[in-house]
Amino acid sequence: MRIARELAITGLQMTSPAMLFEQDETMWPFGGKDWNVIGIMFEKTDSYSVNGNRAKGKMADSVKTRVKIHDRTIMWVVFDQKGGIVESGPGNGVHHVSNDIYKNLEKVLHTNVSIREILKMLEQGTTAKAAKKLIWSGYPAKRPVDDE
Repeated sequence: MRIARELAITGLQMTSPAMLFEQDETMWPFGGKDWNVIGIMFEKTDSYSVNGNRAKGKMADSVKTRVKIHDRTIMWVVFDQKGGIVESGPGNGVHHVSNDIYKNLEKVLHTNVSIREILKMLEQGTTAKAAKKLIWSGYPAKRPVDDE
């Protein structure tokens, strides 16, 4: 942790956010933290991506924090292994979209095909990290270009 503090003070970055935190194998009461952390990331106005990470123990909290503070995170969501939402909120990149877009994203968290596919991969344990483009009908309409 001393290295992480020194890096934070100097502003240097490590190649992997996971390097900042040691893995903790501590058993938490009632089965422990085993979360799927999903970040909906801004790519461009008509294209967002869904990034998912499966993490356990203290690493779950650190992954959640890193997703929350990422510059392009529109929204972050923590799911348990049964698909239930543990917590969610706006990310540092929420300013890239309107309030209406954010509210519409909140409504489709359980039903969106892209999010469900990422969650399925993480829940099955086939991978600890997954990402794909968000397929969604709620993107803002493109503005027509005036030819003058």
